[in-house]
Amino acid sequence: MAKLIDEIRRGWQAISYPALPVSIGFATLCLALATASRWGLAQVRPDVFFTPYFPAVMLATMLGGYRVGLLTALAAGVLGVTVNFGDATADSARIVLLLIYWAVCGVTIWGVEHYRAIAAHQQDVSKRLIEEEEYRKLLVDELQHGLKNKTSTLHAVLHQVLADQPQVWNAIDKRIRALSATDDLIARVDGTGCDIRDLLKSELGPYGHVRFNLNGDPLFLPARLAVSLALMFHELATNASKYGAFASARGFLQVSWTVSDDRLSITWDETEGPPVENIGAPGFGTKLLNSALRSFDGKTEIGFLRTGIHCIMQCRIPAS
Repeated sequence: MAKLIDEIRRGWQAISYPALPVSIGFATLCLALATASRWGLAQVRPDVFFTPYFPAVMLATMLGGYRVGLLTALAAGVLGVTVNFGDATADSARIVLLLIYWAVCGVTIWGVEHYRAIAAHQQDVSKRLIEEEEYRKLLVDELQHGLKNKTSTLHAVLHQVLADQPQVWNAIDKRIRALSATDDLIARVDGTGCDIRDLLKSELGPYGHVRFNLNGDPLFLPARLAVSLALMFHELATNASKYGAFASARGFLQVSWTVSDDRLSITWDETEGPPVENIGAPGFGTKLLNSALRSFDGKTEIGFLRTGIHCIMQCRIPAS
């Protein structure tokens, strides 16, 4: 019984056709129910010969395919002509109705088969997408694991080489820890999401908590948006450590955010950084900042002030 139910389910969902005996048995049941319905209608309208069989043909085609549907239509036509529930006999008018009925059944069967083909294609595409997503996750996990090992190895090697230069080591140590923290955070939020304040603290913490201020209400970021913002914050923080607020002893960073309806606005404002005189051609980081929020109906406005970057990020917050 469980196998029979599974065959019917798979046929109904356009996954595969059930065994021929199952399809024919289902079609026979549909014809019997349609004939019973026709008998009931005959108590009111004895001249209804073929209309009750349309659902039977459609259901039989949906389960067993066009061949079973054609057989059901032919059998229903024969029943409509030969079986009478009144005094009327088969005449030329009924033969014309039979031909019309078969023509409509042909269109119905074609429509059901077309639907089944579309459904099967969609299921195949969904299956491939699921397989590719699983492969992507496996590949990303492997890359993250390898990157973490390389970062740890690099950290250990530099610590040995710079053991007698503590000032240089302290400066490099913060950068490596910031990079490692960002990698860990991206791996952690991918699929779960996180609060924006935790995201910023993880990225900016290695530069010293007195070097920045966060201003905004608690806000949970869905996974995709959290990953995009993590990449953007890392790029901005790296730039600040090289040329902006974190490259100066007096430099300071203010990050604030507000939410209106489902729109998020983030302001990244650096002050007291070293003077910025020459701005080079846009590189990968600038392209990342300008494109990362497009999939969230967002945009990024970057201003290169003399003492650091002033950046406004706006986007739509997707449903969790």
